[in-house]
Amino acid sequence: MTKDLIQPQNTIAVLQKYKFQFQKKYGQNFLIDPLVLDRIVQAASIGPEDFVLEIGPGIGTMTQALSAAARSVVAVEIDRHLIPILQDTLSDCENVEILQEDILKVDLRALSEQYHNGKPIKVLANLPYYITTPILMKLLESDIPLDSVTVMVQKEVAERMCSKPGSKDYGALSLAVQYAAKPNIVTSVPPNCFMPRPNAHSAVVHLKVYDTPPVTVCDPKLLFQVIRASFAQRRKTLQNGLRNAPELPLSKEQAEACIAACGFPPAVRGETLSLEDFAKLSDEIYEVLR
Repeated sequence: MTKDLIQPQNTIAVLQKYKFQFQKKYGQNFLIDPLVLDRIVQAASIGPEDFVLEIGPGIGTMTQALSAAARSVVAVEIDRHLIPILQDTLSDCENVEILQEDILKVDLRALSEQYHNGKPIKVLANLPYYITTPILMKLLESDIPLDSVTVMVQKEVAERMCSKPGSKDYGALSLAVQYAAKPNIVTSVPPNCFMPRPNAHSAVVHLKVYDTPPVTVCDPKLLFQVIRASFAQRRKTLQNGLRNAPELPLSKEQAEACIAACGFPPAVRGETLSLEDFAKLSDEIYEVLR
């Protein structure tokens, strides 16, 4: 096993040994900063009883650190060319299993049952920018017990996840994340912490998943239909967003009535509403559509 993978010279040696070619379609950028690695593992609060799901282990840099801290780790890697590298770099990590899979196609419920008896799991990931939101939504919307999700994402995405009503970054992703978890930006990460260097700055975000969502609604699915409709056309009013959403069969009069019943001004925009406001609105729409 190659030790100290976090050191750039060792990362380069592994990549040269296997003649590895970076796949642009997978958005591959390998972490080479030990301070950032330590902050990620610390933020995730990994302990000896934990089962960890790692998404996108790359050459196994963070996987080695997780193996030393956790009871067991499953590392899911989509790129088949990285599997022999991982089998080499993780050969001494007896508590790690490598799966060559697309995480969007993995049955996470079955995985948590198999490796952790259905108890809450911890997820760590260095997410490619192009597929960050689908992976986050799969994790947060899947019927699996989650303790926390600690992810490296593009800095702009991290800011959207944590943003509040009225800010330019606030949107459907902000609400989806904050309905499921409490987000916290752990640290920002400049491009020189990766190989190869990405074009944008990154950030590590820790999501502590709620046992119970902070708002109670009649129909959670409807809540997110309302949220998506409200942000589909940001420059339009909430009323127009609701009326133009194909999944919400509301007339102009019904949309106006629901907005008025919540006490919102007629020309209100979705970007000004809090999660609690959207919960109130979705329950009004639920009563109209039932």
